[in-house]
Amino acid sequence: MKKNLWLLVGIVSSVLMSSLAFAACNTESNLNGNANVNVNSNTRVSQATPTATPTPKYSEEQAREERERAKSNKETIGQSLEDAWIHTKIVAQLIGNSATPERKINVDVVEGAVTLRGSVDTAEAKTEAERLAKGTEGVKKVTNQLKVVAAKAANTPKTK
Repeated sequence: MKKNLWLLVGIVSSVLMSSLAFAACNTESNLNGNANVNVNSNTRVSQATPTATPTPKYSEEQAREERERAKSNKETIGQSLEDAWIHTKIVAQLIGNSATPERKINVDVVEGAVTLRGSVDTAEAKTEAERLAKGTEGVKKVTNQLKVVAAKAANTPKTK
């Protein structure tokens, strides 16, 4: 029995010594590995991209004014600052683009979802208005309800 006990103590001792020796050998590589992990994690943090937020220069007062303008044009804007900012950007793009008749296009924005309503003269104008809306930062979805209505021809005398 004593012999078996000493044998067991010897085996446990050698396993324990082997484990300690193995751990001692890997201490330096573990420290370097951790240093590399820390360097890499710091690098990732500095390269993080910011989340989309309204520009700091766009205020609640400007949003209130934009909602009033939209309401007078029978347009809808959600209560968030982001929705008002999206509306402002889309309307500005439509005004600045000669292919889109902004005064004929109603822009509704609620929770980042944009609905385009009204009438345009060409299919190209309809497509361009949708493209502008989809390309606007913060827009989550665009529903294009614009109708293409041919421009009225000039009055010409009727022949009998």
